[in-house]
Amino acid sequence: MKKGRFPKFIMYLVFFLILLTIFAAIPLQESLVFQPPHSTAKIAYIPIKDNAHFKIKYTHSIHLTDVVESYKMTSDHKIQQYELEYQDFAIGMPANAGEGERFMRKNGKYYIGNMKRIFPFFNLRIGQVRANHRVIFDQEYPLSRYIKPGTTVKVEFRKLSIFQRWKGVNILESI
Repeated sequence: MKKGRFPKFIMYLVFFLILLTIFAAIPLQESLVFQPPHSTAKIAYIPIKDNAHFKIKYTHSIHLTDVVESYKMTSDHKIQQYELEYQDFAIGMPANAGEGERFMRKNGKYYIGNMKRIFPFFNLRIGQVRANHRVIFDQEYPLSRYIKPGTTVKVEFRKLSIFQRWKGVNILESI
């Protein structure tokens, strides 16, 4: 072995590992993230692309029928609720649409459409008894499979690094 060659190899290897570590820590993958607020607990996430749409479906605790809230990602990566679907006017459900929104009744269900409610994030408490919260992203995924029932999670669009994705749970891959 030539003198000085081995230390040069080590220097290149260390440099490569440093670059790899930096690259793995850069948030690049836009995702829909479910994480307890103010916590470093394991995240559950869905990798997404632009114009992502998702729904949260749950069973209402009083009238025991399904409620579906429809959301999409805005151009500035916020969450816009654009539709609400439910079956009963009982406690906790709206009896009409707000200003600029559209109220409809179709096939025994009520819909409020044309909603433009925009949030940087929202908090969701995963039901312990009846709610059975599910996220719908092409198909239904029960959130209690990834998040302990009774836990409050912050729901937001956020870019994740390779490290964050590696430590978290990809909801789409864990069925």
